[in-house]
Amino acid sequence: MPDINIQLLRQFSFQALFVDMGWDYPGQGEPYQVELDGQLHALAVVAHKRGVQILHALPDHAGHIPPYATRQKIERKITAQAREHLIVFTDAAHSTQIWQWVSRAPGRPNQYREVHWRVGESTELLRQKLSAITFTLGEEETLSVLGIAARLQAGFDRDKVTKKFYGEFEKQRKSFAEFIAGIPDTGEDLRWYTAVLIDRLMFLWFLQEKRFLDDKKDYLQQRLMDHVNAQHAISFYRRFLCPLFFRGFAEERTEANRATIRAEFGDVPFLNGGLFARHELEQRHCAALDVADAAFEKLFAFFAQWDWHLDDRPLEKKAGKADKRDPINPDVLGYIFEKFVNQKQMGAYYTKEDITEYIGKNTIVPSVLAKVRAEHPGAFDALAWPLLQESGDAYLYPAMLKGVDLPYPSEIAAGLDTQAPDLLTRRKPWNKRANDVASLPTEIWRETIVRHQRTREIRARITAGELRDVSDLITWNLDIRQFAQDLIERCTDAALLKSFWFTLAGRLPRKSHEKFRHGLSVLDPTCGSGAFLFAALNILKPLYDATLRTLHAVRSDALIASEKTHPEKWAEVDEILARFATARIDREQDYAVIKHIIVHNLYGVDIEEQATEIAKLRLFLKLVALLEPGDAIEPLPDIDFNIRHGNTLVGYASENETKRAVMGNLFNDAWEDIRIRLSAVEQQYNNFQIQQVQKGGHITTQDKQALSDKLYELEETLNDHLAREYGVDPNETKGYDVWKASHKPFHWFVDFYPLMAAGGFDVVIGNPPYVQLSEIRDYNTSRYSCSACGNLYAVMLERCADLVHPFGRTGFIVPVSSISTDGYRSLQAVYSDHCVHVSCFDDRPSRLFDGLEHIRLVIALAVRSRQTRWITTRYYKWTNEERPTLLQRMAYFSASPSPIANAIPKMGNELERSILKKIKGAGQSIAVHLSSGSSNAVNYSRKVGYFLQVLDFVPQVLSGDGTHREPSEFKTLFFGSKVESLAALACLNSSLFYWFITLLSDCRHLNKREVEAFPLPADLLRVRQASVLAQRVEQLMLDLKATSENRVMRFRHDTLTVQCVLPRKSWQAIQAIDEMVANAIQLSSVEADYISGYDIKYRIGQGDDDA
Repeated sequence: MPDINIQLLRQFSFQALFVDMGWDYPGQGEPYQVELDGQLHALAVVAHKRGVQILHALPDHAGHIPPYATRQKIERKITAQAREHLIVFTDAAHSTQIWQWVSRAPGRPNQYREVHWRVGESTELLRQKLSAITFTLGEEETLSVLGIAARLQAGFDRDKVTKKFYGEFEKQRKSFAEFIAGIPDTGEDLRWYTAVLIDRLMFLWFLQEKRFLDDKKDYLQQRLMDHVNAQHAISFYRRFLCPLFFRGFAEERTEANRATIRAEFGDVPFLNGGLFARHELEQRHCAALDVADAAFEKLFAFFAQWDWHLDDRPLEKKAGKADKRDPINPDVLGYIFEKFVNQKQMGAYYTKEDITEYIGKNTIVPSVLAKVRAEHPGAFDALAWPLLQESGDAYLYPAMLKGVDLPYPSEIAAGLDTQAPDLLTRRKPWNKRANDVASLPTEIWRETIVRHQRTREIRARITAGELRDVSDLITWNLDIRQFAQDLIERCTDAALLKSFWFTLAGRLPRKSHEKFRHGLSVLDPTCGSGAFLFAALNILKPLYDATLRTLHAVRSDALIASEKTHPEKWAEVDEILARFATARIDREQDYAVIKHIIVHNLYGVDIEEQATEIAKLRLFLKLVALLEPGDAIEPLPDIDFNIRHGNTLVGYASENETKRAVMGNLFNDAWEDIRIRLSAVEQQYNNFQIQQVQKGGHITTQDKQALSDKLYELEETLNDHLAREYGVDPNETKGYDVWKASHKPFHWFVDFYPLMAAGGFDVVIGNPPYVQLSEIRDYNTSRYSCSACGNLYAVMLERCADLVHPFGRTGFIVPVSSISTDGYRSLQAVYSDHCVHVSCFDDRPSRLFDGLEHIRLVIALAVRSRQTRWITTRYYKWTNEERPTLLQRMAYFSASPSPIANAIPKMGNELERSILKKIKGAGQSIAVHLSSGSSNAVNYSRKVGYFLQVLDFVPQVLSGDGTHREPSEFKTLFFGSKVESLAALACLNSSLFYWFITLLSDCRHLNKREVEAFPLPADLLRVRQASVLAQRVEQLMLDLKATSENRVMRFRHDTLTVQCVLPRKSWQAIQAIDEMVANAIQLSSVEADYISGYDIKYRIGQGDDDA
């Protein structure tokens, strides 16, 4: 960008300014006119470039700049006429300029931005902002050309590069470990220390790439080369790296040590952060620990093969770029951890960004909105719901809007009339692939029309003002981040804005009697490498920014209006704005905001200490990424008290739990002693957090050690009580130490006392481990009612119910069995007083994340409610092409009561509610018709696929030696009469039963309870139906036998020849059955069509003639 002529800016000569910067003269002569509340506002076009216009908003009739709320309305109005623009507001006296624009980026909320400048102030801020604005506008135009597809492709490139890096990294890690001496190559210590050392070096490699290590990009390589050339007797590790870690980076600079450190290490920063404190393993093996120089030579050579950077650029090589190295960024650290620590053995899996973002935004944003509304209900409602009602399509995701207003082709439109005859015939074209103009990738017309109908319903409800609750934003799957962003940016009520700020960031005590108010607390109780914490950071950051910008704008309006009354009204606002450097460069404010979020909003616990170390490292890199060469690096925050190592399930969580344990012993005065000690801990804990983000704040290693010591003493006191509960005598040191090492107790009430004493965390989110309790040897979970479920994730969710605030929200991704099997009744009972939004996902043809077979999942978002409500989606299947829009187009519906106990229906619309109601009333269940002494047999396979196998014969299985074997997956039902068995064969092979078990089962196993719950309609059992019933069922059975295939399957101990039944090849015979069953249950033509078309794209395929 050309240099900015500051003199032209000071002279308010905007056209000359932009032309001098390389912009074009305006092509439009007449100014835009915007009418608001009967007053016209004129905006003159002063310059344009590649579709972007620079507009000068002239002063109002009184010569003033319009107030903040009016400026926003002008911006929204002008967007309809000139989407890409920047507006400069000025007053008649030429004393003030306000530069206004909207920052738009795919996948992020649009952000309303303003920069204020007054005559006499420095222009440096505006110079910096102008540069950023020009870049932003240019970037936006480029994005519009490249399109969303390029960004999606860049995402795939990133995964590919990351996996490539890991493949090589794993070889380097194993090689590096062989050079470490002094740690026995048994157990996990060697593997662990290898990770610790490589983590530090990777962090430093990112730093040196930004020239933060003695202004060199090859600092580590050069120091190693100097060491090797000097032929020192002591290793590089002992002679240079350890001093660099523990002095160069970990010692705070003083007059006494500054010159010495600089002489020894060059210009390196004091980093703090706990990363370069002596590790537990270094303390334990100190004298013996050493690493050969060759280890670093090999590792550094490997690192040098990659282009390391700290920004969010796509991981792809640029054509024509001189540097042909593959780029790598901090995201690789999370991937490496998930692989390196082999989390799959512990039932943990890498959670992709779209899932963490979805869960994060639909728990964090509702929590913020609900808290603010609780404090200011009148002001909140007066702003929020009119904003939503007048928003049009602003909060509908682009995927929902695709093609919604286009006319349908005539053959498709013919199926819209539900009253005309032959509906199923008219809708047959709906099973074909929709055209690209109207549809999303792979959609058939049936799916496109359902999406369009849902979109029109949401539009109607928004326009009618029916959505007036925070939970409605989730139920109708609106862009909740953009709504919150707009809500804050359009707020001019200082009290409401301060409520948003204090809810997000907390409130520092301003008077001696006031207590510190914590900001919104977000916890991942099984945090791994921090995927959910990063999602939370990315969700909170724009909300912080919007609140600061709006506070700044409203405060500036007050200054422009020379408001001098009630100075106390603005005192706290002025303190906030000063603390977060809203008048300085963007990077300084961003650094202050992200540091505040990391310290005051994010909390995590993991049983793997390596996981917590990686999570902290990634957060540190997020801060370092904001800095540029020449910046003074602030000490990194110390978040050792935010991200903790321990067992989420073992320890005391609440005050009542802790008190009960302590008071259960004879020493009843022990509880009072603990309470007194906890009060002191609270003060130290709060001070530790406050001082890290307070301007000029300061913490010392002594501060940290004092708090650590107090927490340790309290932990040991509670461990004494807890060990006895586990039958361990704490006085027998050896047994007690073994118990602590295996159980890793973590006492939430102590370690997060200020938060737990206030009721718990505001938001608890994550992806808990999926592992059978029978596989856990180190500790037991019998104290939890959900132990009866048999899986660790259920126990984890029960624990989280103790950790979340009574008005807080939780969000987890867990197996679908949690809502659909008898074994999880105790988990469902945990949510008996909750409103739970449940979205449901198959693992075929694609799955939400890799690493486990049979990974059918639900995302459950919960908040306490006066009555139990389950709001669900249908059971989604999708292909990889559909993944980018999957979460945008979900449709929630309030689930009706289930005919099967402990099964929450996975339904997504009113039609499904009606069909389920008719099934309930269609006749007696199959269970009533069973007769154990009968010969009328029906055989069914327990495997669930796109079709079920329900037969009057048993498929043949031959061993390798030719002998017959019984199929292991088949079960048999016996009925009292032939007509009952025929009716059962018809019903259980029907598309209606496929829908029924999809709705109510775990979608992996066909269980006895689902089979026996389905009715045999009375109409099918009547004599007049017998011959037709027998003919159609017998035809289906003949087809299934005729189209079956013998397939050879090789197993470890035998080779089997199996008769495989392929129902898809008998689709026409199944359709004949479907017609009969639909009539017997009295489905309407619309309901029968819905069942006939349910999952047809996956069951039959797109565009098949017989579909």
